[in-house]
Amino acid sequence: MISFIRTRRSLTIFLSLVLFLSTFGSSSVDAQRRTRHYRRPHHSRTKGALIGAGIGTVGGAVIGGGKGALIGAGAGAGTGYLIQRHRNRRHRHYRRP
Repeated sequence: MISFIRTRRSLTIFLSLVLFLSTFGSSSVDAQRRTRHYRRPHHSRTKGALIGAGIGTVGGAVIGGGKGALIGAGAGAGTGYLIQRHRNRRHRHYRRP
């Protein structure tokens, strides 16, 4: 009975030690590396205008029928273009660590 308890205790200590060492052995330097983006993201103004026109067409058709769809498409295209232009021109200021 005593040898069973010793074997069990030594097995528990061994497994605890393996688990403890594996937590520190798996940390790598790559996980701590920072990525730097030097280029600002660019968003297509044409794509924004097309998406805005599609949404405006659907919204205008639901609210005002055929004439509303035409007005909604124009308003949506203009809004989509302006939103994408703003996203391209805004400046982000970050503090350096």
